[in-house]
Amino acid sequence: MKGGLRIFLLGGILLVSLFCFSFGVQAQPLKKIRMGLSSTNVSFLPMYAAYHKGFYREEGIELEIIAMAANLASMAVLAGDLDYNGAVTGTIGAAVQGRPMKVLIFTVDRPLLYLASKKEIKDPSQLKGKKIAGSSPGGSATLLAIEALKHFGLDPSRDVSLLPMGGTAASRYAVLESGVVDASLLSVPEIIYAVEKGYNELLFLGDVVEFPQNGFGTTEKRIRENPEEVFKMVRATLRGLMFVWEPKNNEQVLDILMKQWKTNNRNLANEMLRHVRRVLTKDAQVKPESVQVLIDLARESAKVTRPVTVAQVVDYSFVEKARKELGLAR
Repeated sequence: MKGGLRIFLLGGILLVSLFCFSFGVQAQPLKKIRMGLSSTNVSFLPMYAAYHKGFYREEGIELEIIAMAANLASMAVLAGDLDYNGAVTGTIGAAVQGRPMKVLIFTVDRPLLYLASKKEIKDPSQLKGKKIAGSSPGGSATLLAIEALKHFGLDPSRDVSLLPMGGTAASRYAVLESGVVDASLLSVPEIIYAVEKGYNELLFLGDVVEFPQNGFGTTEKRIRENPEEVFKMVRATLRGLMFVWEPKNNEQVLDILMKQWKTNNRNLANEMLRHVRRVLTKDAQVKPESVQVLIDLARESAKVTRPVTVAQVVDYSFVEKARKELGLAR
């Protein structure tokens, strides 16, 4: 009897201990992390997929996404007001100017942007002397507008007025509709709406330039002092990217897309997803020469004459570790 009682008591203590341990693990507070995103562009789908699927929370992270221009987000990260910048153009732009920042992961390897124009402008040569909406100075849309104009043989500083509008692709669509500008860099779904209304699609930027737009970066100080947090952010985002690519997840991805971009039109969502998959990276990395294009554009924009290498602005070590841990073959 005494032996049975002892076993019963020990079993009870064990159960209580397990309960307390389980409760303690679950009760651990999530770490609040702030990431700046420069737009609501649908090409940020991998991050939103990771967010809605709870991948960040599974890493112990409560992610807060804050809308902020690419260059301002880098300043906020450096000042400690943000933790990560989701616009790699802003991160690389800051690094090119000597600020200690690095990109950690790329989710997009080419721009999901289109140059759209007023109905009467049917040829790129007609842009001469016209106004074109860009984003913030040094932002993706501004840099890509410069590349698009060069592609057409136009001098961005002399032949056109490239206006730094800031804001989102939706706001650039609004200024095109208002007549303030003659052409604008639009994303998805804005280009779909624009073409339906009779505006002209002059160019898909992804056809002429490989330009790593999305992903995120942070300060070298944070990388040194919080490597485990950085790794968890990278791993969760990589899981989001892989989730979007997996065909069996298609219906769930459409649900996330419709929820995040507030549409009840599943056909439109499916078309948006088709466009997005044209530009997503396969392994969260991009070719060094494509990164160098962005570096050189940032140097030109900031009038930095000294050479800057890819190694100075990118740290792939966390992505490589996450890929290996998740069993993702290259």
